[in-house]
Amino acid sequence: MKHVFFVVLLATFATTYPSLLATKSLTANAGSFPAVNAAQLYAKQCASCHGKDGRSKTFKGKLKHARNLTDAEWQEKVSDERIFNSIMNGKEKMPAYGKKLSQEQIEALVTYVRAFKK
Repeated sequence: MKHVFFVVLLATFATTYPSLLATKSLTANAGSFPAVNAAQLYAKQCASCHGKDGRSKTFKGKLKHARNLTDAEWQEKVSDERIFNSIMNGKEKMPAYGKKLSQEQIEALVTYVRAFKK
């Protein structure tokens, strides 16, 4: 009798909360998550100031004196760690994204920023 009750309870739970069961199976296979789309992330979080092309020629970019990410001299002297820390913790007028983005997302943005090097 206890087994029947347990099966009914489990079936009720599975039909009522299928999203919880799906979440558990996804976390069990963490390696199966899709890779971060850095271009979409950049467009959503960064382009309003740094511009789609990284040159910071937007209204907000000029107003906030956003970094020109295509500047070869800056690209040469700045480390990936410094770019990561600037995104994570903010810098001057740039907001911190450490609570909004995961470490993987920030690392993807660092790689994306490096692609602006001319």
